[in-house]
Amino acid sequence: METKVVLITGASSGIGLCLAQELMKKGIKVYAASRRGGQNIEDKASGGAIISLQMDVNNETEIELTLKKILNEHKYLDALVCNAGNGISGSIEDTSAEEAKYQFETNFFGAVKCIRSTLPLFREQGRGKIMLTSSVAGIVPIPFQAFYSASKAATISFMHALSLEVKSFGIQCCTVLPGDTKTEFTSARKYTEKSQSSESAYTTVLKRSVGKMEKDEQNGMPADTVAKAMAKELMKRKMKLHIIPGLQYKLICMAFRILPLRFKLWIIGLLYA
Repeated sequence: METKVVLITGASSGIGLCLAQELMKKGIKVYAASRRGGQNIEDKASGGAIISLQMDVNNETEIELTLKKILNEHKYLDALVCNAGNGISGSIEDTSAEEAKYQFETNFFGAVKCIRSTLPLFREQGRGKIMLTSSVAGIVPIPFQAFYSASKAATISFMHALSLEVKSFGIQCCTVLPGDTKTEFTSARKYTEKSQSSESAYTTVLKRSVGKMEKDEQNGMPADTVAKAMAKELMKRKMKLHIIPGLQYKLICMAFRILPLRFKLWIIGLLYA
């Protein structure tokens, strides 16, 4: 089950772009999709290439057109990497229903739309790999980013359930849980409207909490460290159900599963609340 053609969403920067570059060096044709698009690149030494596409994961028509283009050029697709995502900060009280939906639209439903569009193709091929970039925040809830954590927790459960449904068709699923990673994600983070108001009861603690989180992100793992772990998994004959790049984050997730809930939340509160 050699991997030769891969579609990556959210591939114009950060982890997605690093992954596209890493796979290209391995001789893979990478369709790098994002809302803003990018430049086409060819690696003559390996024969790999990055083909940049403009595609919004929330637009099913654009997803279908992208898949049509890939099939017209290669007749098959080996892997889909759902990496597009965004972040929104604000207390739960200061987050409107519309803002919460915005957070889930890309992080969860955007991935669902891409996956659902590729499943018929993967079933027909009798093979396919689906990788999704979730987050350690899907296991460790982050205050004032509750809807981000919730959207990532939803992707973890979704991917585990999906793996059971599609296993008999030769389709593999892998969920990636990066911890703090230095990318443009930090500067792109949005804040809820009410959280910007001086009348919010959470303003002081919100600024301290998100400030700590952003400092951790900017001192976190390089994006290419996460990308290399993802590329390594994609190239395997059989992917793991989930991977957690970085030893410290593996230990954090392991500890979070076994420690008492009250104690775990107390620690998170000391750090971020």
